[in-house]
Amino acid sequence: MSEAPGGGPTIGYKALEERVGGGGPLVRTPRVGYVYDTRMMGHAEIPRGTEHDDDDTHPEQPQRIERIDRCLQEGGCREQMHLLAIRHMRKDEALLVHSEDHWDKVAAIQYLDIEAIQSSRAYYEHLSLYVHPNTPEAALLSAGGVIEAALAVARGEVKTSFANVRPPGHHAEPEEHMGFCFFNNVAVAAKVVQLETSIKKIMILDWDVHHGNGTQRTFNDDPSVLYVSIHRYDDGTFYPTGPFGGMDSCGEGPGLGTSVNIPWPTGGMQDADYLYAFMRIVMPIAYEFAPELVIISAGFDAADGDDLGECHVSPAGYAHMTHMLTCLAGGKVVVALEGGYNLTSISTSALAVAEILLGNPPPLLPQLTASEYATEAVWQVARIQSRFWKCIDPKALEPKEEYGDDAVSVPDILKAYRVQDMLRKMELFALPFADEALQEAFDNQVLCTSDIWKQKCVLVFLHDYGSLRAELEGATHVDMSLEKSYILGVTDPLLDWLKSEEFGLLDINVFPHKLRTGSTELSLTNHLITYLWDNYVELLETATDIVLLASGHACKLVPEILRTRDFDKKLRAIVQVIGGVDLPRNQFPDADKRRWFIKHSLVVIPEDHPRRLDMKFPNTYGRVQTVGTERPSIGLTQAIPLIKDFVREMIAEARQASVPPSTTSSVNGVLSHD
Repeated sequence: MSEAPGGGPTIGYKALEERVGGGGPLVRTPRVGYVYDTRMMGHAEIPRGTEHDDDDTHPEQPQRIERIDRCLQEGGCREQMHLLAIRHMRKDEALLVHSEDHWDKVAAIQYLDIEAIQSSRAYYEHLSLYVHPNTPEAALLSAGGVIEAALAVARGEVKTSFANVRPPGHHAEPEEHMGFCFFNNVAVAAKVVQLETSIKKIMILDWDVHHGNGTQRTFNDDPSVLYVSIHRYDDGTFYPTGPFGGMDSCGEGPGLGTSVNIPWPTGGMQDADYLYAFMRIVMPIAYEFAPELVIISAGFDAADGDDLGECHVSPAGYAHMTHMLTCLAGGKVVVALEGGYNLTSISTSALAVAEILLGNPPPLLPQLTASEYATEAVWQVARIQSRFWKCIDPKALEPKEEYGDDAVSVPDILKAYRVQDMLRKMELFALPFADEALQEAFDNQVLCTSDIWKQKCVLVFLHDYGSLRAELEGATHVDMSLEKSYILGVTDPLLDWLKSEEFGLLDINVFPHKLRTGSTELSLTNHLITYLWDNYVELLETATDIVLLASGHACKLVPEILRTRDFDKKLRAIVQVIGGVDLPRNQFPDADKRRWFIKHSLVVIPEDHPRRLDMKFPNTYGRVQTVGTERPSIGLTQAIPLIKDFVREMIAEARQASVPPSTTSSVNGVLSHD
């Protein structure tokens, strides 16, 4: 503390002054502290120097913090924020969370030359990292910046703070760097605040789309820190993978109950879903815990437009979440940047958060309704957290079955109609399941032609059910005009082609019956596709040429086959008719499988698909063709000529490769042209 001109104490950082009447100076605490330093941009990926498959810039790029800073300046926020001095994190601070071996491991990176970095690339990529000789300094500045931002708020030098830092930190565990993170910035900052100030109870809210495994690991047995994470989980298949980010991972020992995970079962989550989780789980628990400081691990990769997160949170959504959190801890809130990789999304979202920190009201939102995914997930979390928090009542959150067991859902009606329609048109019959859960969820939804065991060519068709086109009776009502409503067939043109080419068909409707279990829809459908692959597709001994076709939301199951099954033995082509959904992210067990997929993959998308408009098509998706609609049912019909030509080409190529050079062979059936 220093002496003000009138003799009283003032804040160590520059404060605003104004004279009131004729009295002495009134010292105002700056509202928002800000941390930023371009030296953190020194951590940058070194080009491989050779031709390789990856044509995209690494998502954790230096420009992330630069674009945020520019957006804050252009939005008029930067000039209202007080620039806090940044510094390197000290070793004694790092050791509050990390081991000495971990400290030495990160420090040693500064001594790597270019050759050593290139030779160790595979090791670091396995950890989802890249390194540069400047990486240690950037990581120390990033952590030190969050420490200073937190201390400034804890000491009352500023009311709130925003740390625009990189590399991020919430994946870094006490013994390991991983997931773009080297030191756990937020965890170290929380420990330093507890050590150096009177503040002991801290809440860490992590809205990054990935679970902050490192942060939870640090405080898993610590009752003084409440860790709450809202993240995409996908039944443990979404990074960082595994059960640690599941809803039943609640801490251990004395910290049992102070880890709260709200895991989304799929991508596509929106403002309504996040705000529903905030109002039903986050804020009630936060008020009961009563933190003295709130730190937000502010990853913006759940933002609309971010290709890694594939969710749709808007800047207004982030503003409302921040606004609710500023009601806690007397308004003492620290925002620390974590992930977020779309430069436009990350900068506009950060601007929205900064405006709330500066005292502006959040923007108006339209009336929102949380998705069934969100209400189900929040209810399941409430059932678990009610063991630890008096404020959580799972009965109040249980999704209601309004009409009882006598009601039949429209999806079930559509599926029953389709079973009868397919039986009439192609004499398909339903396959049985030995698995009780699959039988319950997908009864009469997996159909096949009676001669599938005899056919050389088989199409495996993944889809959700046919669409219902309805006209409402009026603008103010949601009742359907039944005489003007009808079912849209998905597969009629496809069936005509299969008949003419003498294909066998395995028709898989992946939309499950209504579930009331702890399983997520994605985990169940992933189990469905691997079960069918192992118990039916692999056992088709006569089949030599298998084609996989997925439509609409069913495309999200393709990565499960690519990741877990030896798919390139009989599989000749993979076709995905995307519609309006985002491209699924593929994972390959090895480089050979990846090259095979690129050569044998066709992706059909609408002309106005966001990824096409942004020109963001990695060559890992193979061929890309466009159609004039985003509705998968109509897009599939339009794409039939493209699909036919592609499948013929792939099968002909495979058969030609299997024929000895000294012989010739005519390829009939599938290669006959109309």
